[in-house]
Amino acid sequence: MQVPIKRAIESVPGGMMVVPLLVGALIATFFPDTPKFFGSFTGALFSGALTILAVFYVCMGASIDFRATPYIVKKGGTLLIVKVGVAVVLGLIFGRILGETPVAAGMFAGVSTLAIVAAMNDTNGGLYMALMGQYGRPRDVGAYTVMSLESGPFLTMITLGVAGLSAFPWQTLVGAILPLVVGMIIGNLDREMRDFLSRAVPVMIPFFAFALGAGLDLSKVWQAGLLGLGMGVAVVVVTGIPLFLADRITGGNGVAGVAAASTAGNAAAVPAIVAAANPAYADAARPATILVAACVVVTAILVPIVTAWTARVVGRDVAEPAEENNVASSGKMTPAARSIVTEASH
Repeated sequence: MQVPIKRAIESVPGGMMVVPLLVGALIATFFPDTPKFFGSFTGALFSGALTILAVFYVCMGASIDFRATPYIVKKGGTLLIVKVGVAVVLGLIFGRILGETPVAAGMFAGVSTLAIVAAMNDTNGGLYMALMGQYGRPRDVGAYTVMSLESGPFLTMITLGVAGLSAFPWQTLVGAILPLVVGMIIGNLDREMRDFLSRAVPVMIPFFAFALGAGLDLSKVWQAGLLGLGMGVAVVVVTGIPLFLADRITGGNGVAGVAAASTAGNAAAVPAIVAAANPAYADAARPATILVAACVVVTAILVPIVTAWTARVVGRDVAEPAEENNVASSGKMTPAARSIVTEASH
C-alpha cells in the first residue's frame, strides 16, 4: 500500500518548506526537550540548520554559472538597498513620532522605532535561499551573499543614528560566501559534478526547514499577541510590495522579492545589542525583542505561502542560458531545473 505523503505535502502552498517547518516549530514549542532526550542523530536533526544550509549552499553554488556573477550583484544589491531603504524610511517617520521610547499604553503598547526597524531591516537568509531553491533560479540563491550585509545590528544602528559597532569582521563575511564560491568553482570546472551536486538541492529543503522550525517558539507569537501577529504581517506587506516591484524592474518575475520579505532569526537579538550600545533605547529593548521574535515566527510561516502563491501566479523566470542550451541539446531539463518547475507547479 502506498501513502501519497509527497503529494499531500505539495498540495500545501510551499509545502516542502512550510510543513516540515511547522512540525519542527510545534515540537520545539510543546516538547522542547526532545532533542536533548533522544540526542545522537535525532538531536542533530533539530540543531543542524547551519550545517545543512552550508551543504545546501555548496550544492546550489555548483548550479551557478560564473557568467551569472553580475546578475547576483545586481539582484542582491537591489534587494538589499530596497529592504534597508524601507527600514530607513520607517525609522525616520516613526523616529519623529515616537522618538526613542516605546508606546506606553493602549493596544500599541510596546511598539517602538527600534522594534519596527529591527523587524524590517533583516532578511531570513536561510528561508530566502530555500525558497529560491524551489521557486527561483540557482543564481537567485546566490543573491543572498550580497543581502547578508543586512545581518546583525550594524545597519539597524545606522538607521537609528548609532555608529561605531559592526557585526561583520572580514572573516565572517568571507565565511558566509566561501561555501557558495567553492560550489561555483567545482560546478564550473566539472559539469558532471554540477549535475551530481544539484540533485541534492531539493532533497535538503525539508530537512533544513525542519531544523529552522525547531528553532522557533510559537509561544512568542502568543506572548506578543495580536500586535506581534500584525507586525509580522506588516513586514511581509510593507517590505514585500517594494521588493516585488524592484525584482520585476531588475528583470526578475518578483518571486525573489517576495521571498526576501521576512525577518531573520538573529534580528531578535538586535534590540538588546542596540540598547547596550545606546542606553536611550533601554526601555524599548525588552518589548522590541518580543515583537521582533514574533515577526520571525510569523514571517517564517507566511512568506513561504505568499512566495508559493506568487510563483503560481507569475510563473518562474525564463531559464538561464546554460539551462536553455541543455534543453535544446538534450531535449530534457537538468535535475535542478526540473525540480524547480515541479515545485512551482504546486
